[in-house]
Amino acid sequence: MSTSGSPRRAVVVGAGMVGLSTAWFLRRAGLDVTVLEQDHVAAGSSWGNAGWLTPPITTPLPEPAILRSGVRALVSPASPLYVPLRPDLGLLRFLLGFVRHSTGRSWRRAMSAYVPLNRRALEAFDVLAAGGVAEPTVPTGDFLACYRRPGQRRDLLEEFAAIRAAGQPVDAELLDGAQLRALAPALSPAVTAGIRLSGTRFIDPPRYMLALADAVVAAGVELREGVRVLAVDGGTDTRPALVRTRPTRPVPGGSETEAPPARRDGEEILPADVVVLATGAWLGELARPFGVRMVVQAGRGYSFSIPVDPMPSMPLYFPTQRVACTPLGGRYRVAGMMEFRRPGDPLDPRRITAIVDAVRPLLAGDLDDRADEWVGSRPVTPDGLPLIGPTRAPRVVAAGGHGMWGITLGPLTGQLVADLVTRGEVPAELWSFDPLR
Repeated sequence: MSTSGSPRRAVVVGAGMVGLSTAWFLRRAGLDVTVLEQDHVAAGSSWGNAGWLTPPITTPLPEPAILRSGVRALVSPASPLYVPLRPDLGLLRFLLGFVRHSTGRSWRRAMSAYVPLNRRALEAFDVLAAGGVAEPTVPTGDFLACYRRPGQRRDLLEEFAAIRAAGQPVDAELLDGAQLRALAPALSPAVTAGIRLSGTRFIDPPRYMLALADAVVAAGVELREGVRVLAVDGGTDTRPALVRTRPTRPVPGGSETEAPPARRDGEEILPADVVVLATGAWLGELARPFGVRMVVQAGRGYSFSIPVDPMPSMPLYFPTQRVACTPLGGRYRVAGMMEFRRPGDPLDPRRITAIVDAVRPLLAGDLDDRADEWVGSRPVTPDGLPLIGPTRAPRVVAAGGHGMWGITLGPLTGQLVADLVTRGEVPAELWSFDPLR
């Protein structure tokens, strides 16, 4: 990116995993950093997800298998991938692009772009831990993909082969039903085959995000929740960017009234040498004026928690049903679905029911004792690649569009964005993720 002199002040818009990680690394690089969040920390997709850190299987979402499922499956509310029928030109544009990239050739090209990130993803979590993030990442030891029949493993094994061909190692072992239940007795007898995957970890997303926010503040970052960004003036090489904000709710202690550079009817204008847009499924709203034309579609995921006895100590994945389970505290989080709807739409109880019906025959948990029912919007791009890097404005950087992988890749994204800002050049790992592509 091109600015005069070394940047000293940054504004990060969004307080999810990507935004907070970026703020931490920018602060470590010596910048004064303010994070603006219109709701609260992790209000988007960072809160209720499965919390998996799985670089070995971090892959592009558009793939040929999705097309093989057929259009009829996509419009069924019980489908793991659901597209509600409605007149929406933005959704249509996204779907056309998504279908166009659901080919073997596109998948291989996108996978080659992920490999350099996946190699470094877990190291970035270790840097944050050494820098004061108190909540740990948990090595899984056993990450189990579970199936009703041995033949159902074929698709995932073929994907592993393609991942290896792209240059990324995958350490996997085939298990039978008895071996799976020895590791996770809560699995029902209906599960007869599985795969054990190595090289993964998991987090408790709410606890981790709050610990990350605490570390960000302790490092000297100003974190301002309840502040909506109305517009961004991208500035020039010689003039700072300007971020126009307005409080969305009263801030305890009256902090919304402190030190405003400018104010009009509650609005405030913040100058910045660099502005990082990390607003998840809402990325397009602020990034579009700066040349980011690719659609960022909300791919909404659902989750809830249940009691399971005995509680598995590791994540369980049911690939055929596209359901992910993770031990969080005293309950088991069950998450799944990819629903292409507007990010602000209310929770659809049919999607919760679909997850319950899918997993009930496979897991000995009380699926009627549900708590923490949640829906959150992952930011999905048509080509399955995130949007990370400079925009047409010399002082505005995009950092989003990670789809299902914002948790796994969020800290490394923040580290690479900080390198970009401080060194003035795009790291090689980000070349494929140009927001202007």
